Amino acid sequence: MTRHCDPTLCPRFAKRLDPVPEITTAPRVVVVGDALIDVLQDSEASREFPGGAALNVAVGLAVLGVPTTLIAMVGDDADGAVIRAFLNQYGVQLIATPGPLGSSRAVSDRTDGEPRYFFNDAAKARRIEFGAVERAALDAARLVVVSCFPFDDTAQTEAFMACVTDPEQRLVIDPNPRAGMLRDGPRFVRNFEALAARSLLVKVGDEDADLLYDSTLDELRARLVAAGAGTVLATAGRLGASVVVGLNNLVSVPIYELDGPIVDTMGAGDATLAASVCSIVRGGVPQDAAAWQVLLVDAMLTAAATCRHEGALLRRP
Repeated sequence: MTRHCDPTLCPRFAKRLDPVPEITTAPRVVVVGDALIDVLQDSEASREFPGGAALNVAVGLAVLGVPTTLIAMVGDDADGAVIRAFLNQYGVQLIATPGPLGSSRAVSDRTDGEPRYFFNDAAKARRIEFGAVERAALDAARLVVVSCFPFDDTAQTEAFMACVTDPEQRLVIDPNPRAGMLRDGPRFVRNFEALAARSLLVKVGDEDADLLYDSTLDELRARLVAAGAGTVLATAGRLGASVVVGLNNLVSVPIYELDGPIVDTMGAGDATLAASVCSIVRGGVPQDAAAWQVLLVDAMLTAAATCRHEGALLRRP
C-alpha cells in the first residue's frame, strides 16, 4: 500500500581529555558517531563549520528541545576546542574519546562542479572507546542514534552493540558512509546489516545505495526489509522521503517547498533524521500510515528549511 500526502498537511587511551560529564537522570537521546570540522572551499573562499553527521544530528535534536548526549572522538587541539564550544553553545553533552592524531577534518572542494570530499588522517583512523561512562550513558538513553560509524571496524561495532540493550526498541541507525573514510566496503555492509536487522529504525539515502551497494534506493530498501529490518526510512533528495513498515506498507511524501533558494544541501539528511527522532521521542513510534505521514512531512519541512542556509545546522521555518 502506497500513500502520498499533501505537504501542506501537517589503540586504547587511559587518559580522558575531557571532564567526565554528569549523566543526568532525565531521559536523553545518545548519538554515537563522528564530530569534525567541515571545510567548505569554492573559487572565492574557504569557510569552516563544526560538523560531522552525528554532531549534526545531536545538535539538531538539541535545537528541537530534546536532551542529547554525543559520544565521539574529539582531539585535544584548536579544532577540538571549536567543536566543544559549539556543542556547549547548544547544550549537547559530550563524552569524548581522545584523538591521538587530533580532531577530524573534512574538506568539501566545490571549485569544479560537484563537491569532492577529502578527510585528514584523524578522520580516517577515527575510533570510539566504550568505557564505563559511555556504557552508562547508552544504558540510560531513551533512544540511541548511530550515524557515520566505522562499521568496517568489527571490533568497534561489536563493542558498541555490547552496550546497547533492547536495540529493537531503542536503536536508530544511519550508515552514512563516506568514500574517503571507507576502508572495507563489504565488511561495512555485513556489520551494518547485522545491526539493521535488530534496530528500531534504519535510515538510508540514495547516496548510501550508490556507494555501498551500487544499487537504487528502492533496491536497498527492499534488501534491508528482506534481511529483517522492521522499519526503513529512505531519503531521496529532491524526490522526498518514504517509510516502509514490514513488507507492504509504504508511506511517501514529497520534499517540502519553501520560499527562497536552496543554499546548501549538506545537512538535509541529518536534519531529516533529527526531526524524525524528535517525533518518536515526543509521540512514540507511529502506529499507522497517517502517523508516519505526519512524521515525514515534519521531517521534510525541517530538511527544506535547513537547505536554505549555509552549513548543516538544523533550521525550522
